[in-house]
Order: sequence, then structure tokens, then C-alpha cells
Amino acid sequence: MASTLYKSNPQLKTILAEWKGNPMINGRYIDPHKRFGSTFMKFLRWQFSKKEKKEEKRNDTWRLRVRKGNDFLRSTDNCIVWLGHATFYMQLNGVRMITDPVFGRISGVVPRYSELPCSPSDFRNIDYVLLSHAHRDHCDSASLKKLAAQNRFQLLTSLSTGSVVAEWLNDLHFQEAGWYQQYNLPNENLRITFLPTQHWSNRYGWDTNRFLWGSFMIEADGLNIYFGGDSGYCSYPKQIATLFPNIDIAIIGVGAYTPAFMMQEVHTSPWEAVDVFHNLRAKTFIPMHYGTFDLADEPLGEPYRALKQMEAEGKINGALRLVDVGEVIKV
Repeated sequence: MASTLYKSNPQLKTILAEWKGNPMINGRYIDPHKRFGSTFMKFLRWQFSKKEKKEEKRNDTWRLRVRKGNDFLRSTDNCIVWLGHATFYMQLNGVRMITDPVFGRISGVVPRYSELPCSPSDFRNIDYVLLSHAHRDHCDSASLKKLAAQNRFQLLTSLSTGSVVAEWLNDLHFQEAGWYQQYNLPNENLRITFLPTQHWSNRYGWDTNRFLWGSFMIEADGLNIYFGGDSGYCSYPKQIATLFPNIDIAIIGVGAYTPAFMMQEVHTSPWEAVDVFHNLRAKTFIPMHYGTFDLADEPLGEPYRALKQMEAEGKINGALRLVDVGEVIKV
């Protein structure tokens, strides 16, 4: 029987005293709370099962609204701008960062249903790229190469993921963190911590969970922003709320959740995402991971409509911000 090893970055601070590091078995990361079954068998079941929302999905003409322009790049104000899916531009105290940059189709193949508000070449002086995990709808080599062509950013990512990206980019400066670890940053007014999610990671069929996955807490001069990456519904948000009891903004995925037997372990539905928001005890909820790519069986506009209905029924305890792509959120 293979023994469990525990891995972390010894150069980074760990904020959870009892945490030994991320457990690994046979060179693959595992979630200590959730062991996943055969993804391939679930995929086959998904492909050959009846698509109950097929007709509704075919007739759904809803699309994300896109606000064109790049004026936000010339502003010095603190802001968050959604660029689609899990890609956000943030400027906090003069520091510029982008999360999970995907500027076109996924791997040049999977169609994109929302345009970018501006050209990728408009992004200059990016200080940090935050990369939650290695899945191709979050970690896109073409988009990272476009950013690297005109920016000298530092990559902040998960254990074992930075070395993969470094194969694509020359002279990449990166830090890899385990769960509950803080990156070493020179700006004393900016602190970024890598945190758990219930998910998995791979690039190909043979490297499942060779790379860690997770989320980020971004703290800047008293402002706390949680970027959730990808996650199924789990107990981690309640724990995160105890570690960070004053979360201002929670950015949480609400798409790619149908069918539940395939998706529920790794993505949250709109209804589950609202519970995650409540468990985090955050003030403002910004949904993501919907409307840009068609990755599951639900209609493209279902997450938006579900959230609007929950808001109208008073089921969201806090502020819901259903933002347009390219909309500037001042913080």
C-alpha cells in the first residue's frame, strides 16, 4: 500500500498551524476530505445518457452583455473587471493582476460565446497572474504567451503548476503554493493566500492530479477579495470564513453543473454558489464561470436567470453583482 506524502513550499508561510502540507499518493495530489471516483467512467455515462435539457438549451438565445473599451486600463482607481469565464482584471493600490487568463477559445477549439472587452495586447504593466489550476479553461498557453510578450509578470499558482507554465514562457518568475500558504510579495499592502477547493487538475489523460488546485484570498489595504477558482460544494468555505472573517467580495463559479453525477463534485450550481457565499459570510457576490463557454448540459443563460430569481425572492443575504463582461466594478 502506497504511503501518503505531504508537500508544501518551504519558502512560504503556512497560516494554518496544524496543516502538514498537501497529501500525495503515488505522486498525485488528493483531497483529504473527498476521494473522487473514475472520471472516465462518469464521462462515458454522460456521453451516452439522455440530455434532459437538450431542447431548452437549443432554444436558449441568452448571451452575456459585453461592454467594449479599455478605459479601465488608463485609470488609477481600484477596480475589478470581468473578462469572461474565470478571467478577471484587478487593479488594487496600483498593482495590476489577472486571474486565470483565457482570451480566446479553449485550446483554440472550444467555442467562445462572449467577446473580450478589449484586445489582449492592451494589457500592459501586469504585475501578477493568478493561476488557480492547470485545467485548460483556466490555464491557457496561448493566452499566457500573449501576456508574457508584453509584460514581465510574476506567476502565483499552485504546487507543480508553475513548472508546467515555465516550459511555455522564457524566464518566467513564479511561486508555487500549497493550501493555506501565503506568497512572498514585496508590497506590504498586498497579501495573497492560496486556499483549498474541492476540485482536481490535469492537462492530459495521464497526468490527473499531478498538479494542485485551489483558490485565492487577496488582501489589499483592508479590502478582502476571494477568488474561488473551481470547486464543488464542500466545507472549505466555512473554514475559510474563520480564517478570513471579513470578506468583502466573493467571486464564485455558477456554471457547468449539469448533469449532477458528473459535475456536482467539482463545480457549484447557482443555488449551491449562493450557499457558498453565505458560508463565506461575504458582503458582495460576483458570479463567474458561466456564459462564456458551453461546458455542460444546462442552458447558457440558466445560471443568470436562477440568480435573478433568487435575488427577487430575497434568498441572497448580501449584494449580488451580476456584472457584464467589461463592466468596471470600483472597489
